[in-house]
Amino acid sequence: MRRFQTVIAIIAAVLIISTAAIASIAWQKMFMDTYKPKADTALAKAKCQICHTKGAELNLYGKALNAKPKTAASLKAVEKLDSDKDGFTNLEEIKAGTLPGDPKSKPAGKPAKPAK
Repeated sequence: MRRFQTVIAIIAAVLIISTAAIASIAWQKMFMDTYKPKADTALAKAKCQICHTKGAELNLYGKALNAKPKTAASLKAVEKLDSDKDGFTNLEEIKAGTLPGDPKSKPAGKPAKPAK
């Protein structure tokens, strides 16, 4: 009986992790379809790191999106934010091909507006 419970627990964990991974892949596809970043940019190469740190934890941009429904409108809703507080809006970073959730990844030059 103990082995059966262990097997069921493992299967449940795999299903939960798989569902989260599929949701992340759906978000990534929606992001790429919405913004179409240039292939040679950090943003296009980032894959999961658009919204996540190197682990499973959400970065600052991912946290802004996480509070919203998983729709293209949600992506648009956070465009004017500066999630990583580097002085550039999320949209400025996306257009430049940099990561809106990583303060070390920012466009060259000065931001259009001073950070608040």
